Amino acid sequence: MKENRKLLKEVLKDIRHDMTDEEVLNLLADSKISVSPEKEKEKYTLGQRAADTIAKFAGSWAFIFSFTGGLILWMVINTILASKAFDAYPFILLNLVLSCVAAIQAPLIMMSQNRQEEKDRRRAENDYKVNLKTEIMIEDLHDKVNAILIRQSQIEKILSEQKEKNTL
Repeated sequence: MKENRKLLKEVLKDIRHDMTDEEVLNLLADSKISVSPEKEKEKYTLGQRAADTIAKFAGSWAFIFSFTGGLILWMVINTILASKAFDAYPFILLNLVLSCVAAIQAPLIMMSQNRQEEKDRRRAENDYKVNLKTEIMIEDLHDKVNAILIRQSQIEKILSEQKEKNTL
C-alpha cells in the first residue's frame, strides 16, 4: 500500500490541477520507474565485479572439470614422484589447498548472491510498479467505457422518445 501511495505521490507532484484524466494517464505512462542495467553495472566496484566473475565461473561445469583435472594431476604427479614428492600420499598439502580454496570461494559466492538478491528485489519492485501503472490505466479505461455506455443509453433513450413523438 505504501508503494502505491509513493508512486502516486511521485506522479501527482508533477500534475497541475487543470490536467485532464487523459493527460494524467499519459504522464503516468511516461514516468520512468526503473534503472537501466548499464547504470547498475557502473555502481559496482572492481572487487564486486571480480566476485561476480569468480562466482559465475565457480558455478560452472568448466570449473568442475578443470578443478577435478587439477586434483587428479596433483595426485598423479605426487604418486609418480613417490619419495621425491612435494606432497606425499595422504596429500596433506592438497587438503590444505582445498580448504583455503573453499574458505575464499564461499564468501565470494555469498557476496555475489547477495547482490543478485538485491537485483531481484529491485526487479520485483519494478514489476510491481509497472503492474500498478497498468491497473490504474485499466481502471481509467473502465471508467471511460462506463461513461460511454451511460452516454449511449441516454442517447438511445432520447432517440426512442423522439421516435415515439414522431409516430404520434
